[in-house]
Amino acid sequence: MAEWTDRAISLGLRRYGETGATLEVFAREHGRRRAWVHGGASRTKRAPMQPGNTLQVTWKARAEDSLGFFTAEMESERAARHMADAEALAGLSALSDLLSAALPEGEAKPELFDAAETVLDMLGEPEVWPALFIRWELGLLTMLGYGLDLSTCAISGGNDGLTHVSPKSGRAVRGSEAGEYLDRLLPLPLFLLDSTAPPTPVDIHVGFRLTGHFLQERLFSDLNRGMPEARHLMIDRLERAGRLSPG
Repeated sequence: MAEWTDRAISLGLRRYGETGATLEVFAREHGRRRAWVHGGASRTKRAPMQPGNTLQVTWKARAEDSLGFFTAEMESERAARHMADAEALAGLSALSDLLSAALPEGEAKPELFDAAETVLDMLGEPEVWPALFIRWELGLLTMLGYGLDLSTCAISGGNDGLTHVSPKSGRAVRGSEAGEYLDRLLPLPLFLLDSTAPPTPVDIHVGFRLTGHFLQERLFSDLNRGMPEARHLMIDRLERAGRLSPG
């Protein structure tokens, strides 16, 4: 009998049959995993396992390569807490769906897990979490091998005055040195380079445009799938709330 216990972020519960369900989680030391939950279709079982909640899960199976079964206990409830906050709930769904769509199965990524929990725990702070979410998406790209280089200018090698990113190379560029290619570059919001710079709604817009480009063109293109719809919904909610502005 194979068995392990771990902290895990719920990525969603899918009903199967009349009473059963499969639970997908991102476990800190065991990566993205999916397993059966006995009676998972019941209201009592479903409530703690909503996406974005942190659980203490125990997985058991006859062999390591089996689907197995989960038992779970609530550790941090977030879905119900943000039920009345449309923007926070959209952020929770977007983060869960990005993890579900992007992560390989069974690969432990504890640093990404800890960063995801930080974002989830800040969803009650609307002035803070959109910028934090963008930084988390940059981290997701890096940890999956698609990271951007925002340290020096791709043209001159300088490390100051960086204003744009090449959509092809993912390297930072000084707009003053880009010449006729400037309109082909992606704007780089200052808050991604200077942690003391307060992000404006326009900065949030260009930040999500930046990470969205590389998520789609690098990560999800390699996976042969599109961007999760929940991310588009989150951006729409933030724009309606005035937290994001195309300028």
